[in-house]
Amino acid sequence: MIYFDTSFLVPLILPEATSDRIAAFIRELPADQLAVSHWTKVEFSSVIAREVRMGGLDASAAVRADTRFEAMVRDSFAVLLPTPADFDLARRYLNRFETGLRASDALHLAIASNHGADVIYSLDQGLVRAGAMLALPVSTGLAATLQPSSNSVPRSRPP
Repeated sequence: MIYFDTSFLVPLILPEATSDRIAAFIRELPADQLAVSHWTKVEFSSVIAREVRMGGLDASAAVRADTRFEAMVRDSFAVLLPTPADFDLARRYLNRFETGLRASDALHLAIASNHGADVIYSLDQGLVRAGAMLALPVSTGLAATLQPSSNSVPRSRPP
């Protein structure tokens, strides 16, 4: 199973410098192995809401982006339901203070780990570093020249 955190998927809906590279990368992966969680869907809606608050999207563009994301997830990804065990593992990850994990990233890692992800793709360098510290299979998936931000999700432009 191949798990994606929200930061890796945002450029598929909101245009970014990495959008074409990410789309091409995902097209090369086995379609029956792609997974996200319900948490990913919540985080994506949060990104959209933040873009509206910051003036990057108007309400109608936000609705279109959210609709496109839901359709993409429905058509292309298995959606994992977080379990109590995922929340418990996320708490244990957060107790590894040296990782610098945030709750949202710890939950992504826990869901992916508990569901047996072979790889976890993220553009969030903090999550990638923390995953390495926790001996989890986290990767940006793209060449180092990508230089992803340290934020959970990239800043975006209207679609």
